[in-house]
Amino acid sequence: MIKLLFFPFISAIVASLVASMMPAQAQLARTFVSAAVGSDANDCNRLTPCRTFQHAHDSTLANGEVTVLDPGGYGAVTIARTISIINDGVGEAGVLVSGGATAITINAGVNDRISLRGLTIKGIGFGGGNGITFNAGRSLTVENCAIRNLDGTGVGSGIGFVPNASSLLVVSNTFVADNSGHGIFVAPTGAGIVDVVFTRVEVHNSGGVGFFIIGNNSSGTINATAVDSIAADNAADSGFRADSSSATTQFMIARSLATNNFNGLDARGPKATLRVGESTVTGNRVSWQTASAVLLSYGDNNIDGNFDGNPLPPTTPGK
Repeated sequence: MIKLLFFPFISAIVASLVASMMPAQAQLARTFVSAAVGSDANDCNRLTPCRTFQHAHDSTLANGEVTVLDPGGYGAVTIARTISIINDGVGEAGVLVSGGATAITINAGVNDRISLRGLTIKGIGFGGGNGITFNAGRSLTVENCAIRNLDGTGVGSGIGFVPNASSLLVVSNTFVADNSGHGIFVAPTGAGIVDVVFTRVEVHNSGGVGFFIIGNNSSGTINATAVDSIAADNAADSGFRADSSSATTQFMIARSLATNNFNGLDARGPKATLRVGESTVTGNRVSWQTASAVLLSYGDNNIDGNFDGNPLPPTTPGK
């Protein structure tokens, strides 16, 4: 009788201790989100998906991936580790922005690499906000995304890349439009090397600059390139602009279009150089301008039909 009473008691204690030592929910290498059947009370597996990007992020291991299962809104997210958030064609996977918030904030580690694909970010007023803000991490890749309708005082930018160390920004096949601030701006701090590549990126109808590379707050180096890209209807400011009095800042524009902006091409500050080749600059209030900076053409551009009628910019040596 003693054994029959004693052993069940011991078994219950052991089971309780084991349960207390286990995490409430183990992190996964791949998690899933669903607007149709997801719940943040779930474990984020394929058959029991989460409801929001933030809960899925928190349930995903470093170097893991969040996969979107169906169309819907998935809420703002702050990213703190290497992770991918992927929508590969299931329909719109969106984040609505208001109240001065930011849809996707990246505060990651110095070696963390973040990838975003197939996402839609849209402002809905009520105090405005920003699209994507990168504060820290090793790299950010943005593919096949749409970012639009952001507004508000001191906010309203599509992508703000403001790292405090060496880092990389790659944006491809992405549409940024109708934002009250800058379309995309790169403004690092610190002494690192920042590399930026835009490929097939369109920035339309910004209240500020379309593509803006800023080296005034950095003592490092910025190397930026825009290829097969469009800056259009940024009527209050410039289509493509490099501005630096501090960091050595190079901005190369190739096979791209600047049209219906205030300034098509714009280079300012003694540390800024903007180069342009195989591109078209037309319909702008001012075709190109410089202020203590360098703006060079490869001699193979179409620069005409602008209201100022400026002659072509100087060509690079040998061109």
